[in-house]
Amino acid sequence: MTATSGTPRSAHPERPGRKDGVCSEFTVFTEIKPGHADALREDLARIAGTSADEGNREAMRQIGTLHDARHVIFDNDTRFMFASVFDGSWDTYIDDFGKTAVGKNFDRVFSHSQGFPGVSDPGVKDWFVAHQAPAGVFVSSYPDLTVQQIWKDQEVDEAFQEVLDTPEFRSALDDPANAELVATPAFQKLLEVAAS
Repeated sequence: MTATSGTPRSAHPERPGRKDGVCSEFTVFTEIKPGHADALREDLARIAGTSADEGNREAMRQIGTLHDARHVIFDNDTRFMFASVFDGSWDTYIDDFGKTAVGKNFDRVFSHSQGFPGVSDPGVKDWFVAHQAPAGVFVSSYPDLTVQQIWKDQEVDEAFQEVLDTPEFRSALDDPANAELVATPAFQKLLEVAAS
């Protein structure tokens, strides 16, 4: 009879990459197919273009976990790097690409890399793992904030800034009936942060 530790086993093998709080890093290095560097550059330029950028931003909104991403061609046009920072599970992150326009972009860009099977191929995760190199050091400036929280904080700040600019808010600050609330340390801190 085999003893169990009581610890549930992950459905997925350990994935490479470092974490800092809720943020994880993902860095992939590939070999560019001979003669494909210029085509890769063109595809990257197309993705970065103004009209494509709107679709990319909408796809990033759909995914909702991608902090940032970088594409770099190096070593005299022979190698390619993709690096990103994301929230949540590695497997979910990869799965989410296939569900949006980002998946099509990944297929286009990585098609210039040797051996890339395609985002929808069942072996794509193994391919990424084989080409992923974890960072030696990974630090996030905001390790406890997910992309979703950052977006929400931005929306709250924008709404609060709009309120601050109204004559009604100024009038409420000066109203003696609100003096007790306005004098609280929490409210004073809120006003200080809003003013900075």
